[in-house]
Amino acid sequence: MALMFYYGSGSPYAWRVWLALEHKGIAYELRVLSFEKGETRSPDYTAINPRQKVPTIVDGDFVLAESAVILDYLDEAYPGPRLFSADVKQRAQQRRLIVDSDDYYAKAFNDVVDVVIRTKPEQRDPAKLAAARAALAEELAVWEGRMPGQDFMDGTTPAAVDFVLFPRLILIRRFAQRMPEMAGGLLGPKTEAWLDRMQALEIVRKTWPPHWT
Repeated sequence: MALMFYYGSGSPYAWRVWLALEHKGIAYELRVLSFEKGETRSPDYTAINPRQKVPTIVDGDFVLAESAVILDYLDEAYPGPRLFSADVKQRAQQRRLIVDSDDYYAKAFNDVVDVVIRTKPEQRDPAKLAAARAALAEELAVWEGRMPGQDFMDGTTPAAVDFVLFPRLILIRRFAQRMPEMAGGLLGPKTEAWLDRMQALEIVRKTWPPHWT
């Protein structure tokens, strides 16, 4: 029986798992849940994941949520290209970058979303907006400094860190297209080049959120 993968379109957490499944060539059955229809809050899905979030995988009788943990599981349970290094120290650094992305970058980005997207235009505080943009710019400058001189974060082949970062950073491009005054110019040249390389991958084209097209 193929692994069941519960996904919501546009979720960066679910997208990273989808990229990993495709990268490793794992057979899976995609179950797309609609946020608009409240399908993550349905009784059936809540029985699988009481947090009512995506992603979740069901591998036989084994149920697992939380995307970072799912990446670890897939790498240990299935053959195929590695998501993490076999070297313990390099693997620890890879996981540290994932934690940085999930904690620091996510907070900076979500603070901007709160001010711009989740606040009515007439209620936006210009000072808060400027502060949120400055904090996001500072965080993106950190990631610009971490961008590799090689094709991907750990070499010539994409892996876990790339799959975690890409869904988050591509949101900046999308955001900049919709609100250039808020997000335009935030991405550095090395980040832009890395995004181009990632976006050219077949696994990225295959998993591109359908509502973005």
